[in-house]
Amino acid sequence: MFPDLTRDDVFRLETRRLWLRWPRQADAQAIVRLAGEKAVAEMTARIPHPLDPREADAFVLQARRDNAEGKALTMAITPRRQPQTLIGVVGIEPDHEQDGPHLGYWLGAPHWGQGLATEAARAMIDAFFAYTEGAALTSSARVVNPASRRVLEKCGFAAVGSGLRSFPARGGLFPVDHFRLDRRAWDSLKTWHAAGLVFGRHTSSGESLGPGA
Repeated sequence: MFPDLTRDDVFRLETRRLWLRWPRQADAQAIVRLAGEKAVAEMTARIPHPLDPREADAFVLQARRDNAEGKALTMAITPRRQPQTLIGVVGIEPDHEQDGPHLGYWLGAPHWGQGLATEAARAMIDAFFAYTEGAALTSSARVVNPASRRVLEKCGFAAVGSGLRSFPARGGLFPVDHFRLDRRAWDSLKTWHAAGLVFGRHTSSGESLGPGA
């Protein structure tokens, strides 16, 4: 799905406040602490609470493998001034429950309410439409998670109905709202494109990000 450019772990995306990079094994501790928090985990399909450190290690390895093979693109969300510090994760991967690649994300609770999830999601959306020939993205949010729905709406996603979705880590099916963003709608969103998203493989100083793992 994703081209050669994104399949190297020096690939990164920069926004005004964020640096999105491949997850690294050194991120596992932050993933356990932030994603394993009940308020975060319970809104996701696959993150258990509590989160075992071994599961965080396995997640990082799988994400890097899928990135390298172009099957998906999963990126650590970090502050632009602290690129070593993971505060969340955003990714696009194939989805067999909805028609099209699926956008997912989580952000650590200490960083809620600042618009950072929206900023990270927009960067990934731009990367998807700029680097792939995909016609549309899908996403979903639990009906009890209005904050996630607001993120999707601010990114231009349109609601396309509701239904039940499998949440393995929650032990069953849960009601969700489904969303879709097509290329035409994305192309009309000129306001955030003007924000100066940077795609690339190196830091602004020209130094490689290094092997990561």
